[in-house]
Amino acid sequence: MVLVTVVGEHQCKRGFEFVFGGSLAECRDCKVKNVCFHLDENRWYRITNIRNVRHECKVHEGGVRVVEVERIPSRAAIPSRAALQGSTVTYETVDCNRVGCPSYRMCRPPGTVDGTRFKIISIDGDLECPLGKSLKAVSLE
Repeated sequence: MVLVTVVGEHQCKRGFEFVFGGSLAECRDCKVKNVCFHLDENRWYRITNIRNVRHECKVHEGGVRVVEVERIPSRAAIPSRAALQGSTVTYETVDCNRVGCPSYRMCRPPGTVDGTRFKIISIDGDLECPLGKSLKAVSLE
């Protein structure tokens, strides 16, 4: 199934990945808001095709373009004991404030909100944790 939405002209590149953050107050009166707002909030998408249709936009400088997108998995760190491929988990952010850690973006990934239910579609390996936590990198859907 093809998902159609609009993105800012500056983000309009095939392969560009983004997290849909939800609706904005500035969009209330927009004529194409329904095309924007049908995506799932806090989920990752990738642009697969760019259509030659443009619209003006109060939020995006230069307007927006109509694009086709596909939903893609989120990648995150979860405790090893919870990492079971095919299982459904309620996501909880790993408690860590070490911004310089190589795994920090996996422990606090964009597009994952505490309390959101995800299915683990793959286990992508072990993560090193300077705090000694046993963590796995997983792909979530």
